[in-house]
Amino acid sequence: MITDCHTHFWRYPGELTEELASETFIMRRQKVELNITAEQHAADTIKADRVLVFGLRAPLTGFLTVNDTVAEYVRTDAKRLIGFAAICPTEDDALSEVDRAINELGLRGLKMSPIYGGWNPQDPSAMSIFAKAEQYGLPIMFHQGTTFPRKAPLKYANPVLLEDIALQFPDLKMIIAHMGHPWEVETIVLIRKQPNVFADISALFYRPWQFYNSLRLAVEYGVTDKLLFGTDYPIATLDETVEGLHNIVNLSKEMRLPALPDDLPEQILYRDTLNLLGLSDSTQT
Repeated sequence: MITDCHTHFWRYPGELTEELASETFIMRRQKVELNITAEQHAADTIKADRVLVFGLRAPLTGFLTVNDTVAEYVRTDAKRLIGFAAICPTEDDALSEVDRAINELGLRGLKMSPIYGGWNPQDPSAMSIFAKAEQYGLPIMFHQGTTFPRKAPLKYANPVLLEDIALQFPDLKMIIAHMGHPWEVETIVLIRKQPNVFADISALFYRPWQFYNSLRLAVEYGVTDKLLFGTDYPIATLDETVEGLHNIVNLSKEMRLPALPDDLPEQILYRDTLNLLGLSDSTQT
């Protein structure tokens, strides 16, 4: 079974500011289609058996996703789609929004980002949300790495900042998106130490040298079993991501670099992500 653990859904215009939209070209040096309809998301992710879906809540950088938007969409295909709530601790209603998202909207995890939202992940306001997530058994997808908006503060981006959270909330499942790039080294040593911290490989294939080094380091540290498949849709697609995985394995051979295992793409692609995150029996209602 293929699980795409990293896809976005939002309404644009409306839930992304124009300033943010103008900055998105920086990601891949090409135009990104931001207006994602329910029909388009469903069609473009159809090759995945299960799909995690979320927006992002970060007023500082222009992400204004309403959790009702995601909840409404995932209800259209509850057996395949799993919705996460976008939460930003800088907002006064953040803690109550977690309760509403879970109990009223039926969402099953959280999406959070210190760098996009401009908040310290070790701040008490954030810690209270992590405590509630652990209580509910909610996994948290963190964008804990660099990003493109000018206003996003790098000082809150390093994956090492999540270590104290993993220690204080040992049962909290956390996923570090994009292997925490460009701090993949820190991400790898963190997921090796902390049993409930994972990383996804989304949106890395189009930086092949960085991607190769990240995967090779994961091999050397023995943590490839903690790498989850994700695409970062609509920034990248499933086909692109799978092709990128195979290409980087082949490139390591062609260039006579320390090899990546032949079966690494399949290991990652068919990972039992839902079981690892405690979502294996979840359905949306």
